[in-house]
Amino acid sequence: MRFDVLTLFPELFAPFVQSGVTRRAYGSGQVQLHLWNPRDHAPGNYRRVDDRPFGGGPGMVMMAQPLSDCLDAALAARGGAAPVVLFSPAGEPLRHANVEHWAQGEGAVLLCGRYEGIDQRFIDARVTHQISLGDFVLSGGEIAAMALIDAVTRLQPGVLGDEGSHVQDSFNPALDGLLDCPHYTRPELWAGQPVPAPLLSGHHVQIERWRRDQRLRITAERRPELIEAARAAGRLDRDDEKLLASLKPAL
Repeated sequence: MRFDVLTLFPELFAPFVQSGVTRRAYGSGQVQLHLWNPRDHAPGNYRRVDDRPFGGGPGMVMMAQPLSDCLDAALAARGGAAPVVLFSPAGEPLRHANVEHWAQGEGAVLLCGRYEGIDQRFIDARVTHQISLGDFVLSGGEIAAMALIDAVTRLQPGVLGDEGSHVQDSFNPALDGLLDCPHYTRPELWAGQPVPAPLLSGHHVQIERWRRDQRLRITAERRPELIEAARAAGRLDRDDEKLLASLKPAL
């Protein structure tokens, strides 16, 4: 899997690929990361990549031609066409299902915008996907690119120490799209707070029921729309509905 990132700040990615559990994927080449700076494809001594917006207004706009030339170089190095992703507040919200989709592909070219925006003509002509991390604005697309790459990388075989780790993540279909439950480790008593008794019982069915109930409680409290989605998909059983009915307000 290969990611080509178009960014004015490639130095931001060095610590990203050198730390954490996913670094083995980059070190082994299982996931390849190539960085491209649009300034290297801008003309003139100043390598200018931005200019004032037509119609006036604050900020600067990234110019289409340096981005287009930089993208052409990245695609040529890849050996052909690839999805071109722009991180934008106007994009589709990134969700677990999207991450799974990207994890099954061959990677993409990721475009990290800066300044006030990017010339719309380049977006219309060259961008195939737009992705948003949520209803907020970042200074640039680099953090968003790292988030997507990290989320996709950890789903690759052998990247995590335990192959079953990501199956227990929040939003995973294996958990019916619910949020994950709380986790505890030693000591059994910390700051006067004990570990919940079911986790110490050694009774597998009791432990799993407790974890299921906690997932339902937390999801109902914080993301009730996920409960409705699970219910609509027929993923909730009688015990689940009994637990949810006991919550106030009942769901």
